[in-house]
Amino acid sequence: MKRSMKKLLLMVVAAFALVLAGCQSSPTNAEEGVMGEMTGQELEDIQQDNDEKEKVLVIDVRSQEEYDEGHAKHAINIPLDEIEDNLDRLEDYKDMPIITICNTGNQSEQAAEILIDNGFTDVSNAEGVKDFEGYDLVQFESILIDETEQAIEDYNNGEDIIFVDARAQEDFDESAFPGAINSDPENPDDVIAQLPEDKDALIINYCYSGNRSAVVADAIADAGYTNVQNALYGTNEYEDYELEEK
Repeated sequence: MKRSMKKLLLMVVAAFALVLAGCQSSPTNAEEGVMGEMTGQELEDIQQDNDEKEKVLVIDVRSQEEYDEGHAKHAINIPLDEIEDNLDRLEDYKDMPIITICNTGNQSEQAAEILIDNGFTDVSNAEGVKDFEGYDLVQFESILIDETEQAIEDYNNGEDIIFVDARAQEDFDESAFPGAINSDPENPDDVIAQLPEDKDALIINYCYSGNRSAVVADAIADAGYTNVQNALYGTNEYEDYELEEK
């Protein structure tokens, strides 16, 4: 009896060792990356929450034309066929939860798979804009830090760009983007009255975190301007923007 018990114990220990070895050699979910699913209401709640939207990056993978017609409030646009070419740009956001979205969830699923295959571990595919009617769709474009910096450089090199600063007046009076005009999000009509008649003029809005400026950008787009952008990350989130001292 003792010999049988000893033999059984050895068998159990050996089996446990095999299981443990298998666990150690297999990658974890975090290492592999697992695609999550997100309902339209969950994404819309995030987009409407000024704090929660800071914690994620939403990528609309439809064409530029479809994106321009209306998209989730703080979504940037990288079409599906350009995702792989933009992986280096997205590297800085690799530690953030990323949410992909399209019309029906098919293209965004493909985009999510590309991201996961390239080491992004927290990627969710959201319900499409044609499948969920509750999205508050906007027509201004959200841009990342590198695009905002490029716009400042382009302005300094003579390109026609209008910067709209939606920060508080006292902060604007200290320093701002080059040539910027100030706007109160509670009264965007004041800044709209200062804009050129050309509805295709490039207008880039910014603030501390992209929230106040989104309100102004939305109002400017509603006024008929077709090339309105909003800096998704503002001066509190990125301290290296070149602000001109007043």
